[in-house]
Amino acid sequence: MSTIPAQTDLNERPTANVYLAVLFALGLSHLLNDAIQSLIPAVYPVLAEDFSLDLAKIGMITLTFQIAGALFQPAIGFFTDRRPLPYSAAVGMVFTFGGLVSLAYASSYAFVLVAVTLVGIGSSIFHPEATRAARYASGGRQGLAQGIFQVGGQIGGALGPLCAAFIIVPQGRASLTIFTALVILAMVLLTWTARQQTAIREHFNAIAASANKDGKTSVHSRRTVLFGLLVLTVLMASKLAYLESFRSFYTFYLIERFGVSVSTSQLMLFVIFISSAIGVLIGGLVGDRIGRTRIIWISILGPLPFTLLLPYADFFWTGVLTVVINLIMASAFASIMIYAMDLVPERVGLIGGLFYGLNFAIGGIAAALLGRLGDTIGIEGVYRLCSYLPLIGLLTILLPRPSAKD
Repeated sequence: MSTIPAQTDLNERPTANVYLAVLFALGLSHLLNDAIQSLIPAVYPVLAEDFSLDLAKIGMITLTFQIAGALFQPAIGFFTDRRPLPYSAAVGMVFTFGGLVSLAYASSYAFVLVAVTLVGIGSSIFHPEATRAARYASGGRQGLAQGIFQVGGQIGGALGPLCAAFIIVPQGRASLTIFTALVILAMVLLTWTARQQTAIREHFNAIAASANKDGKTSVHSRRTVLFGLLVLTVLMASKLAYLESFRSFYTFYLIERFGVSVSTSQLMLFVIFISSAIGVLIGGLVGDRIGRTRIIWISILGPLPFTLLLPYADFFWTGVLTVVINLIMASAFASIMIYAMDLVPERVGLIGGLFYGLNFAIGGIAAALLGRLGDTIGIEGVYRLCSYLPLIGLLTILLPRPSAKD
């Protein structure tokens, strides 16, 4: 494996090779983890039929799963910033394994909630350490590293609906046990990457030390950093609330409005998730060149014309518009994460845990609220209301600038 020559500025685009083997292993692990996660909303139509669930109860499943996923992430990230635990990500997959098997054989709605809680806990342990490992292996190209890592998660999210359409819907919930093989593979990959972390972490810290000889860890005051993180959180929340409407309710929207089959709706959901994966990778790569702020602006306000048109489109243009919306919206995920890490460079694990935790929590709360709203005003009314959420992106103007490049 190649090494990374010392650099004088971590924010420069380096000429050295990054630890691609580690990055791709982490990206594949993220794919496998999020593929398991995505099976949960993908089987909602099956669960709704098995247990006679309305939209409010479907939203509560998402809320339970997302809160469990959010609960431990910031605490784990904070702890591992002080005492790294490279093998913790692999250990977290044990909870995921148990949750997947439990969901396959759940005999009641309450048992379903327990099962998704276990999967959520597994993800909460996985993300902070894996995020830190990706930053260590970046070689300074943080956009590339986060792009590879996050695109793995996006592709994994896309596989859930595909697996549901071709395996779970035809064969039933018991077929979920087939996917325990993915959990075992993720554990193997995470164990291997953990073994590489000592050398990579020491090299990264040496680069960071040379880049900060004056001992400063941030160019901003504590108040400015906290305000910047608050703005980033609100921006992330606005994006996640809208995207959650796709993740949890898009299949119901297509079935109700256009009368498509469950399998067709799952395939449409797969296409949307793939577009998000492409958007994440493009956003990470372009962000290394043009800066994080520009990418965030494009991602936040760019989808607005398309979201406003979506509720009035026919089936064909609904597919086109949702692909464009998710492609643009997803482009800022890597930039928002790196922006936050640049504001608090000594708390990478905490930032990773906090933002992935917020991802889970905000998504869960949004799903529960949108589910209840959908039962009141209808699923089409929900999409008309959500179409205005990108306007919150105007808050981007309030962000502090973490570096000259951004």
